[in-house]
Amino acid sequence: MSRRTDLRFRATTAFQRRLNPLLRRLPLQTVLETTGRVSGLPRQTPVGGRRVGGSFWLVSEFGEKSQYVRNIKADPRVRVRIRGRWHEGTAHLMPQDDPVARLRKLPRVNGVGVRALGTNLLTVRVDLDT
Repeated sequence: MSRRTDLRFRATTAFQRRLNPLLRRLPLQTVLETTGRVSGLPRQTPVGGRRVGGSFWLVSEFGEKSQYVRNIKADPRVRVRIRGRWHEGTAHLMPQDDPVARLRKLPRVNGVGVRALGTNLLTVRVDLDT
């Protein structure tokens, strides 16, 4: 990772650590809940994405460096809060998917933020149980 990329990652994650606790309290904010790979505790992360049929799609701005992606690799069972309702499902990392093309299909606000801050985009698909 280049020095510039590392600085962007650090600045973004520092900002998100302060903003995420506020965002995940908003009732209509979409939230991804993973299981902490070390602690085993639930970890909630506000995300942007879109439900398409029985799946929920999102793009991780830091790819496999994102903590929630690392948690998914350890345990793919997740919950997603969409429009205030929780759904259980199984997350799949989709490195073969084109994340830039995927962002065009997701809510515009999310796409702008991910493209502006992201350094190593990765598509994630959650197959919902319900």
